[in-house]
Amino acid sequence: MGAVIIIGAVVVAAAIHAELEAYELRHAYPDEAAPRTRPLTRQSMSEHTPKEPSSSWLGAGMMKRRNDLVMIAYAPALTGNDRRPLDVVHGLERALPGMHLDWAISSEGNPYPLPQRDAWVLGGRPDGPGFPLVCNGPNESELVTVYGLGISADSGPGGQPLLDVHAEMPMSAGNLAAAEDLLVGMAEGARAFWGHATPFPAGVEIARQTKNQAANPKPPPRGLPALKLTREIPSPECPHRLGWLNYWSAAAARHIGFPDPARDAELLSRARRTATGGWMVRLTAAPLDLDNPAHLETLLRTYERFPAIGGRMSP
Repeated sequence: MGAVIIIGAVVVAAAIHAELEAYELRHAYPDEAAPRTRPLTRQSMSEHTPKEPSSSWLGAGMMKRRNDLVMIAYAPALTGNDRRPLDVVHGLERALPGMHLDWAISSEGNPYPLPQRDAWVLGGRPDGPGFPLVCNGPNESELVTVYGLGISADSGPGGQPLLDVHAEMPMSAGNLAAAEDLLVGMAEGARAFWGHATPFPAGVEIARQTKNQAANPKPPPRGLPALKLTREIPSPECPHRLGWLNYWSAAAARHIGFPDPARDAELLSRARRTATGGWMVRLTAAPLDLDNPAHLETLLRTYERFPAIGGRMSP
């Protein structure tokens, strides 16, 4: 039973990532195989290596953990002896004292401890850029996972490769209280350009704003604006979309024109500077719920305020 439960959690990690990050690819390449992310962990650990779950698992997994908080950050691609993957892990651990991301999950779904966790994380992925999935242990109800995937220059904004860092966790009271610090710890550990933390249901709808209009002319849900594909966004500093909690590096904030004290008083009341000069901006006091008319209005109003987001207009 434990193995089945953990497989479900890992499946959801891939399912959420596929829905939030690869939704655009299903519409961006109608006449060719869309580029996809690679397996979650290192193939060199053959008997202890999670493999990419098949789509047949996705439906039940999504329903099971549909209320997860999903965090995504986009950073410069990894190079050489890059220690940023470990900085990401340490940043998450500092934000949630007592949490230790020193477990992995086998292809059979069995959690096992990593006595040499740091070496595991820094060992990378032999099949491409990124870093392997680590988690905080075998208890699915408290499961926190993080991993990194590479985005190629062909698919990246401004023709630049990126590191895509993805974490998720249950929306427990403790995780929500620490959510800003968790996102900042992850994003600044990765030296990210930008990132967001969003409840899964709202995140799926926001991901569906990203459109290849020729392949999928149907408008985004709820009157949200259509956003450009990642490869069509002019620079990596440009956020692809909004979320509930938004991390904008100093460069990303300059790119979109934040803050303007005369126009951003409401956002600034829920914003704070970070140690590296970036910004943490919370759209709504409670987790973003697009069934709440006030939350939807806030999201629409913020898109209107920052037309550069999603590559809709040059800053």
